[in-house]
Amino acid sequence: MQLGPAPSPEAPPTSNSLPRHDTANRRPGRQDSGTDAGQLPREPRPSMDAVDATMEKLRAQCLSRGASGIQGLARFFRQLDRDGSRSLDADEFRRGLAKLGLVLDQAEAEGVCRRWDRDGSGTLDLEEFLWALRPPMSQAREAVIAAAFAKLDRSGDGVVTVDDLRGVYSGRAHPKVRSGEWTEDEVLRRFLDNFDSSEKDGQVTLAEFQDYYSGVSASMDTDEEFVAMMTSAWQL
Repeated sequence: MQLGPAPSPEAPPTSNSLPRHDTANRRPGRQDSGTDAGQLPREPRPSMDAVDATMEKLRAQCLSRGASGIQGLARFFRQLDRDGSRSLDADEFRRGLAKLGLVLDQAEAEGVCRRWDRDGSGTLDLEEFLWALRPPMSQAREAVIAAAFAKLDRSGDGVVTVDDLRGVYSGRAHPKVRSGEWTEDEVLRRFLDNFDSSEKDGQVTLAEFQDYYSGVSASMDTDEEFVAMMTSAWQL
């Protein structure tokens, strides 16, 4: 398959091109608010409705930035997690949001952190939070995203690299390859970077792939439209 100039992902691309990339239940957070013998009562957790409302507010702010809003936030927070702990405390979380121009007050930030505090440490589990932040998707949408990722992940190791892409797509038809400005591998790497929400390391995980398409999905009203776009884009 030739990798050439491609149209916007919001419209189904032609069958011989890729979408343009410029830009099932999970475990809930622990809800225990009881006390242990000899210990002071824990601070009560915020109501489900309060945290849900906060998440809706944050999701709306992200999506107002377009299809890549969720992906951009995921990329930013994964970069903030410099120690690789996959967690942030409430102050780090709130300051990070502020740098992106996304506003939560202290109580809202603490409520979100407590909801996704996996081990009682007072910190937010980053991957659980990002999963919850994605706009809800039907099983049909999740399945077609997983199918597209599986097609790219030729090695089956859960990570897509240039080597995987080289086995599926060709960049020879790209204008900059034809002109000699880029190599074919450079085209594939730049294409891959559009999905990479961490440090542009040439590796894309399923979570990063889902982050990207969660924003695209939110802009499409029907499952049929989304599935048709994905099927055409990735020749599934």
